[in-house]
Amino acid sequence: MRRDVPVCLCTGTGIDKPDYLATVDVDPNSATYSQVIHRLQATHIGDELHHSGWNACSSCHGDPSTSRRFLILPSLLSGRLYVVDTAKNPRAPALHKVVQAEDIAEKTGLGFPHTSHCLATGDIMISCLGDKEGNAAGNGFLLLDSEFNVKGRWEKPGHSPLFGYDFWYQPRHKTMISSSWGAPAAFRTGFDLQHVQDGLYGRHLHVYDWPGGELKQTLDLGSTGLLPLEVRFLHDPSKDTGYVGCALTSNMVRFFKTADGSWSHEVAISIKPLKVRNWILPEMPGLITDFVISLDDRYLYLVNWLHGDIRQYNIEDPAKPVLAGQVFVGGLLQKGSDVVYVTDDDKEEQYAVPEVKGHRLRGGPQMIQLSLDGKRVYVTNSLFSRWDEQFYGPDLLKKGSHMLQIDVDTEEGGLAVNPNFFVDFGTEPEGPSLAHEMRYPGGDCTSDIWI
Repeated sequence: MRRDVPVCLCTGTGIDKPDYLATVDVDPNSATYSQVIHRLQATHIGDELHHSGWNACSSCHGDPSTSRRFLILPSLLSGRLYVVDTAKNPRAPALHKVVQAEDIAEKTGLGFPHTSHCLATGDIMISCLGDKEGNAAGNGFLLLDSEFNVKGRWEKPGHSPLFGYDFWYQPRHKTMISSSWGAPAAFRTGFDLQHVQDGLYGRHLHVYDWPGGELKQTLDLGSTGLLPLEVRFLHDPSKDTGYVGCALTSNMVRFFKTADGSWSHEVAISIKPLKVRNWILPEMPGLITDFVISLDDRYLYLVNWLHGDIRQYNIEDPAKPVLAGQVFVGGLLQKGSDVVYVTDDDKEEQYAVPEVKGHRLRGGPQMIQLSLDGKRVYVTNSLFSRWDEQFYGPDLLKKGSHMLQIDVDTEEGGLAVNPNFFVDFGTEPEGPSLAHEMRYPGGDCTSDIWI
């Protein structure tokens, strides 16, 4: 049976319950297809489970002592780390260990853990977005050993990035690149445009020596690269190029190694803001909040959380992506909402968004995960509970998230909503919840790194 495991939040919904890890049946031949078949609750309330990562991936190839068994769940707000055993009973993952925020802060000074990647050594590396008070100046990279004990920081002293968020390493090029969301003290209270002007959000990529931990170069993406979030190299370990999604300016920026061995960048995809009415600003950015690259490095998929669409680009020429597919699955501009976009000839328009199994789609596409064969994109719609409330209001928080399947044409390009798959997190036993990142037990397109 194929399974997917998204993290689900009660944090921010008004429901005084712990967040949890949901196991979803994605096998169309199963009697429980498109249903939550298990829920593993966290031990505390208010964690804000966010991203996740495996204890082992392709970077550990050849080491018989490792297996993809444990899923690490960083809690963005509380600072705890949950380690979940997915092997004892694959249909019902069990809690293996909790690493307390106090232990992390005492030994490293770090807080607000985010992205988790396994290393070829068996260690786990986790980006942390600040110190325990939420100051960006305290951010860096946490190391756990293979038993999930705190080892210390990864980066050399004095080599912390300006801001923290995501990271990806490419061992053959002896390089790790990290991105920069913003100061936790700013983003945890909601988005304020003044905070961008005050320098509380990032616009840089940080280039590190791998595995040495020395900050070699900082790339200033400027006004075209505000809030760079998810960062991915191409999967081919020989390639020296990748992308970062810049949320606020809605650009996909390509980074690449130059002839002299340094790194440079350029805008590869630009999503134009739309002129709108009945919204907080006269123009609305797409807000690229996530993207994935297919394992064959042929396609890139991105989401525009506010506009409401998922896009597929052919990146066989990484410098010149070509739009191959597009589908709308929510957003602030769908028909029936208050907000409209204005065309060049001053007409008010909205996007047609299909219902799925009789349900109007809520929120906008936020996190995506691609199946290993490249034929299925799964999508959830929660970004961060406080931002969900700010941008989508009670329609999302009180009715809950959902999870969709997008069918992919991998030959000619193209996307289509699967009409038979709809997981409604608005009808959960403890009340509506918010669904975020998803993982496959057998590995996926955003966790495996080849050496």
